[in-house]
Amino acid sequence: MTALTDAQAAFLRDNPFVGVVTDLRADGSAHSTVVWVDVDEGGVSINTARGRVKTRNIARDPRVSLIVVDPGNAFRWVAISGSATLVDDGAEAQIDRLATKYLGHDAYQWRRPGERRVTVRIAPERVEAVGLDG
Repeated sequence: MTALTDAQAAFLRDNPFVGVVTDLRADGSAHSTVVWVDVDEGGVSINTARGRVKTRNIARDPRVSLIVVDPGNAFRWVAISGSATLVDDGAEAQIDRLATKYLGHDAYQWRRPGERRVTVRIAPERVEAVGLDG
């Protein structure tokens, strides 16, 4: 497993920049979605809901990639490729933290009845970055 540098972790943690995560469909084709990104002591993660295409794809094939680009400078970005794990514990609290980071709200406002949030933890196998460490 590869670790993020302090600058890369801070870029992801401290900025409300959306990312694009790509997982793999059953036929091997790419499935990409815009996501909110979290960095904590457990590493890099995103949040979604059980039953969505993303969770089904990751449960079948954990390979994912994530890229986050600074919207004010396209030459400042971090890309991570690795293996994802679905974690239920703490996912509800995480989506509320992310709502604070990205929307300035104390709680995620689009919860649906019966929806179960899940954290997608990404174990980096490859990290690439431009404009952060130099």
